Amino acid sequence: MSGGIQKLIMMDTSYDMVRLCRGAVLDASGSDIETSFVVGDEEFLPIKESSLDLIVSCLGLHWTNDLPGAMIQCRLALKPDGLFLAAILGGETLKLFNSISCKRKLGIVRDAGNLLTRAGFTLPGVDVDEYTVRYDSALELIEHLRAMGETNALMQRNKILKRDTALATAAVYQSMFAAEDGTIPATFQVIYMTGWKEHPSQQKAKRRGSATISFNDIQKQFGTSRL
Repeated sequence: MSGGIQKLIMMDTSYDMVRLCRGAVLDASGSDIETSFVVGDEEFLPIKESSLDLIVSCLGLHWTNDLPGAMIQCRLALKPDGLFLAAILGGETLKLFNSISCKRKLGIVRDAGNLLTRAGFTLPGVDVDEYTVRYDSALELIEHLRAMGETNALMQRNKILKRDTALATAAVYQSMFAAEDGTIPATFQVIYMTGWKEHPSQQKAKRRGSATISFNDIQKQFGTSRL
């Protein structure tokens, strides 16, 4: 996009979040980018087909009921050779593990890559990061999740959490998962995905069996020592 960003669309399912984003953008000085603010659902994307150069989804797609369907709609909204970037919270989030095995990470990368391919993206790329955050108490963790908008998504949920219930839950949580220093470790696993809408200019995978050099030849050339 040699001409730079000419128009920006910011979308969220929450009217309050869109209002906050609008206020932040309007408060920013020196911005001459035309910006539209949309309250919408990724599963029913209100965007014209083949109209966007770039779609960025930051920690939102894990809330969808039909993740492959939402990603397909994102691909359809992109122009040919348009780029899709997404970050979602993975299945190990809040499982209170300090780390996960390499094998499990490889499984996550494979599954996310298959998801991108299923949605029709080309040149898929996946990476995984894991962050461990330590809280002074379980109640602090709960407040953080509320601020992130990562609490119960059910429409039929009880919207009022009684104080005695919260305190009892926090006490049990603290007794089960607290570290030696009394803090509560919580793990957030973020899966990053990139994919492109198909275009004739993109590189294509080589036909299986068309390689002219074997891994054994590469190993002989570079040696077997591990870096």
